[in-house]
This record gives sequence, C-alpha cells and structure tokens, in this order.
Amino acid sequence: MLDIKFIQDNPDIVRSAIVNKKGKPVDIDEVLKLHEERKSVKQRIEEVNRKRNEAASTRDIETGKLLKEELQALEARHGALEKDLVALLLKIPNIPSPDTPIGASEDENVVLREVGEKRSFGPFSPRQHFEIGSDLGIINSEKAGVVSGARFAYLMGDLALMQFGLLNLAMKVLTDEDILKGVIERAGLKVSSKPFIPVIPPYMVRSAVMNRMARLDPIDERYYFEKDDEVLIGSAEHTLGPIHMDEVIPEEMLPIRYVGYSPSFRREAGSYGKDTRGLIRMHHFDKVEMETFTKPEEGYQEQDFMVALQEHFLQLLGLPYQVISICTADMGFPDQRQFDMNTWMPGQGAYRETHTSDYMGGFQARRLNTRTKRADGAMEFVHMNDATLVAMGRTLAAILENYQESNGTVRVPKVLQQYVGKDILKT
Repeated sequence: MLDIKFIQDNPDIVRSAIVNKKGKPVDIDEVLKLHEERKSVKQRIEEVNRKRNEAASTRDIETGKLLKEELQALEARHGALEKDLVALLLKIPNIPSPDTPIGASEDENVVLREVGEKRSFGPFSPRQHFEIGSDLGIINSEKAGVVSGARFAYLMGDLALMQFGLLNLAMKVLTDEDILKGVIERAGLKVSSKPFIPVIPPYMVRSAVMNRMARLDPIDERYYFEKDDEVLIGSAEHTLGPIHMDEVIPEEMLPIRYVGYSPSFRREAGSYGKDTRGLIRMHHFDKVEMETFTKPEEGYQEQDFMVALQEHFLQLLGLPYQVISICTADMGFPDQRQFDMNTWMPGQGAYRETHTSDYMGGFQARRLNTRTKRADGAMEFVHMNDATLVAMGRTLAAILENYQESNGTVRVPKVLQQYVGKDILKT
C-alpha cells in the first residue's frame, strides 16, 4: 500500500503507475477527497473530546451529553471514511522503479544480459525433457494424470534424488557465509553477508493475510478453500512475508533473510493448451524461495544481491540463461522492480522462465505493518524482497535437456553428482 502523503504529493505519478501496470481504475481524486474529509472529522473529534473534558471539569452535564452524542456520530463517520479510503488504497499498485521499462505487454521486457554458451548437439536433435524422462523411467505423467489429473507428474528414482540434491545445494549456498561473501565480491555489491535462515513454512495461509501480502488476486490462480477461509500458497514467500506481520524489528537485527522450501500450488487458469506435457506448467511443484527484510536504503542492493545468487546457482549448474528486466505491464501488483531469469531449454529451442526476483520497497510492509525502529527511535516500514533460487520442476527440465546425450542418457551436473550418487542417468 502506498503512503497517502506520497499520493497527495505525486497524484500524476500514481495515476501513471495504474495505467502502466494495467491496473483496475482507481479514482485518485476520490482518494484525496476521502483523506481530507477523514482528517477534518478526526480534528473535529479531537476538538469535541477537548470540550467534553471542559464540560466534565465544570460539571456541565447537559453540554457533556450533547457532546457525547456528537462524538458518537463523528466516530461512526470517521470509521466509514476510513473503510472507504482503505478499500481504495488497497487497489492502487506499487510505483515502478525509475529503471523499470514502460511497456504494454511482456513483449517489451528487456534482456539485460545472456550468460553461458549454448551447447552444440552435433548430429542429433535435442529432445524435450518429458520425452527423455519418460524413456529413462524418471518422469511418469501418464499415471499421475490418472491419479491426480492433468499437470501433475511422478518424479521417480534418480530424478527425485536430483531434486533433493538441488535442495541440499541451495541450502549450502545460502547458509554458508564464505560463499555469500564470494558472490557479493564478484557482483561488486556492498551488502551484508549475513546467511539465510532455513524455514519450512506453512503451506496454507488465511485469505486476509494473503490479501495483506497483495498476492490474493488473481483469485482464479489460487486454490481457495472457502469453508476454511484458507489458500494454498503459490510460493513460500506467501507465508514467509507475513512472518513479522504487526511487529517492530530493531534496526540492528536487519537484514533478516529466510530461505523457505515448500510446495507451490497454481491453478494455471487461462493456460489451456500451454505446456500440457512435462514439468514446465504444473499445478504443483516444489520451490526454494528467498525472503528478506532490510532497511529502506538497502532494498535495491538487496535485490541485486538476490539476482547475483540466482546467477551463481545457474552457473554452478552450467545452464545458459538470460536476465530480464520486467516491464510495467508484466510486473506484479506489489512489485517496485522485477527481474526474471530465463534458462535455455535446447529441446524446446527457447529460453523459459525459471526464476523471478521481486522488490516491493515498503509497499507490502505497510500492508503487513512490519516496521523497524531506528537507533534514534524513529519508526519506518522495512523494505521487502523475495526471489526464487530453485523452481524444482523447471530446473530439472533444463538439466535433462542441456545434459542429454545421443544414446538417451543424461549427464549429471558435477555439483549434483555427490547427491545423486552417479554421473550418468541411464535405463
């Protein structure tokens, strides 16, 4: 949620953000009108309370009675104004950062860099991961379709071990301060090397909390259990983000960094006919997600650090990738700046999204009421970042496609061999 003072001072910037982010129309003039009326009513409440105190001190019972009735009406009006104002404020998206590309669709996202050499497969044409996995007996989508429906899969044997290997490697990277220092140094950043705290978070979240995260919509993408008023999370960030909801964090404790491992549940509404085979667009997949809380002045560099971690991980796996700056029309409602990572899938002959990094500034923290207390006693909203380190299904798909051989086998990336227990996947 935006600060009302920011809206007052920058109404045209807010209007442009709504248009550029393809948001639902919000009447900013009405927002400012409600704010002014609310402020006026609050001032009148304070004045009436002062007069009530005076009446009480002089034992003026009749005046006190009239003032009490007026106060009740004013408080009711203030409550109604507050409700109407907050309802409008919750519909206003975050303001894109100055370096966010302005675009009308995802076609206007900007490729910042491509890293890694695409492998030449010589005399044979690379196959897609679901064909490779089926032949090796490590992906069973057919039986999963019978048991659970479309967009589910069994990961079997060595591929299951590889997923656990990715998890172990991710936790090693994010909890080892020496590794983090190396990533920071190579990226030329000036951020803390404080390690991430591993978390297995709840997999369900109350709808009101999801709304405070500004992630409830689009509700069609969520699995919502109305009877219980619970939502299955689409990412660990959905329950990591509120972990300090309604709390004040001392400045000296920041940054706080969490790494969560959880399933992610997506209805994939509107994706009929897209990626119906394989591990790209699943109703359920597992993910390693980073969530951090920082001082406001450290938020941008914290996101740059998280992007550097994503790149480090893909480089460890030897996978070619692109770093993409997401344009206004394609970025998330609460995002101030968003980068995606697209990994090369030779079987598909295309880069496919495997990572995202979202910087919210103080937008989510204001909705969650997560603040920090400065050394001088001042209170400010923290700044929040979240980013994917490993989306398991898509990363496994990239490994199978990039490391396949002409005889149907798949080489195991060197950093994962200790976890899988072999260097070649074969029948």
